[in-house]
Amino acid sequence: MPDTYASGRWQVVPGREDEFIVRWKEFLEWTRLHHPAMIDASLLQEVTTQSDFISFSEWKNADARDHWKHDPGFAVKMSACQALCQRMVGKDYERVVHVP
Repeated sequence: MPDTYASGRWQVVPGREDEFIVRWKEFLEWTRLHHPAMIDASLLQEVTTQSDFISFSEWKNADARDHWKHDPGFAVKMSACQALCQRMVGKDYERVVHVP
């Protein structure tokens, strides 16, 4: 079975980066507590344009990831993060190549 991921590209309002990082961490800590099928999650900040972020989380399977997205708490936590953004695009992925 392929590895299952959720990912987001976040363009944060300049000057709100630190607040966004705190909210994103709270969101994924909530996820860890309520959706233990999440394997791990990371947030990357672009070095030059510090208001650009990429997030990704790995899941045991697509059903668990989809269950997370349909939890009412997901919308609340996601909205708190999006409120600090000019733009956000989320997508789901499966790993097709791995080079260790």
